Amino acid sequence: MVSPRLEVRHDRLPIRGSFTISRGSRTHADLVVVELVDGEARGRGECVPYPRYGESVESVLAQIEEQRPLLAAPDARLRLQEAMKPGAARNALDCALWDLEAKRAGRRVWDLLGAPAPDPLVTVFTLSLGTPESMAAAASEAASRPLLKVKLGGEGDIERIRAVREAAPEARLVVDANEAWTPDQVEPFLAAMAECGVEMVEQPLPAGKDEMLSGITRVVPVGADESAHDAAGLEKLVGRYDVVNLKLDKTGGLTGALAFVRRAEELGLDLMVGCMLGSSLGMAPAILVAQHARFVDVDGPLLLAEDRTPGLRYDGSTVHPPEAALWG
Repeated sequence: MVSPRLEVRHDRLPIRGSFTISRGSRTHADLVVVELVDGEARGRGECVPYPRYGESVESVLAQIEEQRPLLAAPDARLRLQEAMKPGAARNALDCALWDLEAKRAGRRVWDLLGAPAPDPLVTVFTLSLGTPESMAAAASEAASRPLLKVKLGGEGDIERIRAVREAAPEARLVVDANEAWTPDQVEPFLAAMAECGVEMVEQPLPAGKDEMLSGITRVVPVGADESAHDAAGLEKLVGRYDVVNLKLDKTGGLTGALAFVRRAEELGLDLMVGCMLGSSLGMAPAILVAQHARFVDVDGPLLLAEDRTPGLRYDGSTVHPPEAALWG
């Protein structure tokens, strides 16, 4: 088999307005795109370097470049699992290799996996962190969407969620604190979330400082995001969390994500499939592993001012499986 030609680049896509969480605001998304070219076949993958995990565009580009010699191997995708640690760089390469394999075979990725064709899914629509008033205004605009994800930030979160609930009385709600709560806030904040009908609270405490979650009654299911990375680390989350958030940029691609799903099922943990702030190219592989997730969060393209062409098709909050021209 001829070694594919590796092309890698940094793309910067503007965000619609701005995107704010407890760690700060952004006006653009920095993405790294891998393309593997073999004649007419071109496999693509995308990742989002995330500073929270010590990643930068420069570090991810360098990690990908280091793997050029490995790409000549017929089992390159499997070798990546040993050669690279889980993270953004491996995600882009792994997904590009899956896409290339599908393009070479003239088949869809789900056929290669022996899985049924994926169905459309309902994704969350994310509301950025802000004042109760600004978040209520955003919730009012999005009130017709079936499932909203509300970014929280610590002090003032009870007022924020009450304002959102009043502005969007029919929408299902999940919230994401992005590690911003203190141990003293957890129980009263969870009680307030329950009063507002919140269905899940994501990552209330800093990763590594979440021991208290195993000693309280979780009146709302609690999800792990920054605490959940790959399949190997899931067992230690049992008893502390009810849901684990799978992101391909954390698992290091679709290969790692499939292992994550199997392990979560074995441990009795519910699944959320999430995303970093990326384009349709980054969301497309996640559609495959999100088919049986309790919560689906692949709204990245809806938050961007511009997306890939072609991109995923969104009908409101319903996202459809990718066309072959996009990925897989």
